[in-house]
Amino acid sequence: MLSKITVADYMTKRLVSLSKQTNVSDAIKKLLENKITCAPVMDEHGQLIGMFSEKDGMRVVLASVYDQGMSGKVGDFMSTDIISVDANSSIVNLAQNFQGSPVRSYPVFDHGKLVGIISRTDVLRALVS
Repeated sequence: MLSKITVADYMTKRLVSLSKQTNVSDAIKKLLENKITCAPVMDEHGQLIGMFSEKDGMRVVLASVYDQGMSGKVGDFMSTDIISVDANSSIVNLAQNFQGSPVRSYPVFDHGKLVGIISRTDVLRALVS
């Protein structure tokens, strides 16, 4: 039954993370190479401080038009208003969250620790499995 499936059952556990000092062109390459829509940005203590997404990458592209070159650091473009979900949340509740939000992926926490990322695609995989 779909209502008994949790976020933890379908989240991506292998995290591809960035630091705020990562060059934006390297960050965009990482997203593309790993076929992901976003990556968590971690501080030197392993704490989540932001998310760098495809949308943030679009801001880099637009800035590069005016600056005549793609430069900058992830910290200059990342989103810091982070909405997260609990690993034990229902996948159905998450689907409702996605329905009303432009966000494509959420960081997943379990007891205050970042344990994964869940995307719209992951929710669809849960639906058809």
